[in-house]
Amino acid sequence: MDVKREYEAIVKAVEKLGTDASKFLDKRIASIIISGDKVLGLNNVEGIKLVPTQIENGVQVDMEILENAHIPRPIHVCTGYVEKKGFQKVIFNIKVRKGARVKFLAHCVFPQAEEFEHNAISNVLVEEGAYMEYEDEHYHSDKGTIKLITKTNAIVKEGGVYKNVFSLTKTRVGKLDIVMDLTLEKQAVGELFSKIKASKTDEVNINEILRLEGEHSRGIAKTVVVALDSSKAKVLNEAYGSAPYSKGHISCEEITKGSNVDVSTIPVLKIDNDLSELTHEASIGRVNQKQLEMLMAKGLTEDEATELIIKGLLH
Repeated sequence: MDVKREYEAIVKAVEKLGTDASKFLDKRIASIIISGDKVLGLNNVEGIKLVPTQIENGVQVDMEILENAHIPRPIHVCTGYVEKKGFQKVIFNIKVRKGARVKFLAHCVFPQAEEFEHNAISNVLVEEGAYMEYEDEHYHSDKGTIKLITKTNAIVKEGGVYKNVFSLTKTRVGKLDIVMDLTLEKQAVGELFSKIKASKTDEVNINEILRLEGEHSRGIAKTVVVALDSSKAKVLNEAYGSAPYSKGHISCEEITKGSNVDVSTIPVLKIDNDLSELTHEASIGRVNQKQLEMLMAKGLTEDEATELIIKGLLH
């Protein structure tokens, strides 16, 4: 498949996620487009350095936001694979320097993949007083045979802010293993949020970890999973309070619909500083029956009402 056709296939999938793909061609917006082990497009703007390197079966990208740079438009990161079979590995090394502010919009699109594994590693450093958001949305094929392994290691220095949102709600999951490991130093703030809809025989494993290592650090890890049909979901949320006046909260909500679903949630809280405060909440249950009945009374079928409730949960 030539480069033009690869680009067009990836753009078509990205647009199904509701993204304006024309932004990839806007020279005011930093962007990188990866297909397999190739970089199809790259645009740097002032204050940003995106440096890709081809590796075996994939691409490594070193991303640096320069000190005190305030990037007015989100950086677009698109990772795709357009063949039916294969393996892709991506490594993102992200450094947000002191006082910088940036937002990333990432899309992983595998519209034709059948026998395929995607392995992603993100190493993130948010320096003193810097601010970073990272929104990662996935679009898979409906074969349910993709294996997705993704791990994020993030360190936030004094006064920094880091927010990460992972979404896989519009297509089959396949097999998903996701780990987000966040370390917060003095007065740092961090948020982890995962939103997943699993169906048929999908399998989901999520592990979110908060490490509150700095005084007055604050963090939250939140997971919402909708499990349908015969899908499986296991959520492990961990929080460790090691510094005075640090606060952490973990939350997991799992909604089920289907007689063969298999779901579980495990919260782990550990404090080794008596001035640290950790809390958690977890729930597992079916789609709210009262909401379902109310929507059906307004003319929706049970499936339509269920889908509307699920969309509200995953919004």
